[in-house]
Amino acid sequence: MKVELIAHTPEPEKLAATAAKLCYSSSDIGTLRDGLTEDKIESFIDMLVSIGHESVMEHVSFTFGIEGISRACSHQLVRHRIASYSQKSQRYVNENGFEFITPPEIEVCPEAKAEFDRLMSEITAGYDRIADILTEKHKAEFTAHGMDEKKAASSARKLANEDARFVLPNACETKIVVTMNVRSLFNFFRHRCCNRAQWEIRAVANEMLRLCLETAPHIFAHAGPSCVAEGKCPEGKMSCGKMKEVKEYFSAMKK
Repeated sequence: MKVELIAHTPEPEKLAATAAKLCYSSSDIGTLRDGLTEDKIESFIDMLVSIGHESVMEHVSFTFGIEGISRACSHQLVRHRIASYSQKSQRYVNENGFEFITPPEIEVCPEAKAEFDRLMSEITAGYDRIADILTEKHKAEFTAHGMDEKKAASSARKLANEDARFVLPNACETKIVVTMNVRSLFNFFRHRCCNRAQWEIRAVANEMLRLCLETAPHIFAHAGPSCVAEGKCPEGKMSCGKMKEVKEYFSAMKK
């Protein structure tokens, strides 16, 4: 798994402070940024975070490049609706010999690992056979209608991929670019940094938070799972029961 911060709003904390200042002062747009020293920006951001004034955080966004994750993980990721996504297409990209993600619990169990690898090998072979069969079928149809051989072969393979991908597993590796504003990131971290989140997306979320902290430490000072962000666990009887350890983990991340 690799998570990279590709881009973010320039001077994110200054922008959030500027937007907030508009709400609390009579300054005009041209002078809003006047007097916003580093100390004042930090103080302003700390105040905003402490009172939960999150709407001004929507002006700041972060864009991440994520690769080496499974389709099972990306399906969870795109459920966070207030965000923008661009994902590697299984329709246009040939998945011949596709990479796959092995869950840690399977990796450490030899019997399960052997069965998992066997199935991945079978699926790979099945994908290739189906894609080859469909490619030949579509190529014959295209050339019969006058398309030249080279273009027919390329178009046929793309069309074959469209249907052959139906056999691909959730383990199939994917890549995705994600853009979220800060308010959406707060919500994302509350849910996905939680111990009860699935292991893979939790790892992605934790790394995204670490990268955000490097860029905007005051904005994300209280970000994390609900027990960190809100001081309480919303899971009730489903709680992981490790609130102290979780808080220590994220406290160490923010130092």
